[in-house]
Amino acid sequence: MSPNAASVASHRSRAARRGLARVEVTVRKEDAPLVRGLAAALSDPARRAEARDVLRERLGLGAAAGLKALLLAAPLEGVELTRDRGPGRAIDL
Repeated sequence: MSPNAASVASHRSRAARRGLARVEVTVRKEDAPLVRGLAAALSDPARRAEARDVLRERLGLGAAAGLKALLLAAPLEGVELTRDRGPGRAIDL
């Protein structure tokens, strides 16, 4: 491995340990500043949460969530969540 390749590998390994991932995208030239601004907002701790929320809302990219989070976010107004605790139905075996 060349010295330069080793440096790149070391840098990427350190970044991965910090929870970072390298992403390369191809966009139209006029969109490049927009994508750079988006990356800057997502990298800035002060703007990160708001940027994520706006993107998820506008692009319909809900957060990857489990069943519990999905149920907590569901509109349950007017839904009856109790059930009959009777013995159930008879089953002929």
